Amino acid sequence: MTTEIILKSTITCPNCGHKKEGVMPTDACQYFYDCEKCHAVLKPKAGDCCVYCSYGTVKCPPIQKGVSCCS
Repeated sequence: MTTEIILKSTITCPNCGHKKEGVMPTDACQYFYDCEKCHAVLKPKAGDCCVYCSYGTVKCPPIQKGVSCCS
């Protein structure tokens, strides 16, 4: 059984609460994210590989597949 990988995730800025849906890259981690509302530069939380894993509604594609991301 193959699990379908979800590519869309909504990032919520922890500083201002702004939400933005985006398409996650499948071949690289997104380490930085600029909030378009408050202009904060988000970085992954300790232990997370990318901003989608820290602030998104869906983890990044490699993590969904169960493999190590960006190692």
